[in-house]
Amino acid sequence: MSSARPAFRDREEAGRRLARAIAGHCPDRPVVLALPRGGVPVAHEIAQALGADLDLLFVRKLGAPGHEEFGIGAVIDGAHPQTVLNDEIVRELSPGSDYIRNETARQLREIDRRRREYLGDRKPIDLTGRNVILVDDGIATGGTVRAALKGLRRARAGKILLAVPVAPPDALRSLANECDEIICLLSPYPFYAVGVHYADFRQTSDEEVKQLLAGAARTEQQPPPSSPAV
Repeated sequence: MSSARPAFRDREEAGRRLARAIAGHCPDRPVVLALPRGGVPVAHEIAQALGADLDLLFVRKLGAPGHEEFGIGAVIDGAHPQTVLNDEIVRELSPGSDYIRNETARQLREIDRRRREYLGDRKPIDLTGRNVILVDDGIATGGTVRAALKGLRRARAGKILLAVPVAPPDALRSLANECDEIICLLSPYPFYAVGVHYADFRQTSDEEVKQLLAGAARTEQQPPPSSPAV
């Protein structure tokens, strides 16, 4: 493994650098969606720079009967939640429509609990026709991001831009057809782990998420800047 200095000081710096890269590609009136928790500090910087709305996008795995860690699909948060199934696994395991419906409802309850914890009574932004910038602090395998992108398509979002500081080349190639554009600042090969590219990769706390979202909510009440910050 290389002993070179990490590319990013922390998630905030990565977000500011991403915001500059996005500035020339930014879709009209975007909603910046963060995958919690690590994606929130990155997304917060982007939303601040672009004067955009900030929201969370929760993705919860649907576990197989008797083997909850083995995913048969995922449910994606939103004003109109979307379920994305792995058709090959569903055909193989035949969990039944009742099981899928009940497991989806269980995971939606968990999403609702987490959303209330972070955002109180604030409801998800309706993404129908809205341009979206989906943000995480990095991609390893791309499974969660892929489910999120598929859910956004099914939610009939407008243009979808995926923005991440770092990701392996193969993951970016596999995600290219799931969105309209990808902006990634660093795509090393071989790829070891997201965290090695940050000098500070401490886990983002629940309290930090709440503070950033509260600050974003106050900012959204102000007129947006005339041009992105650089």
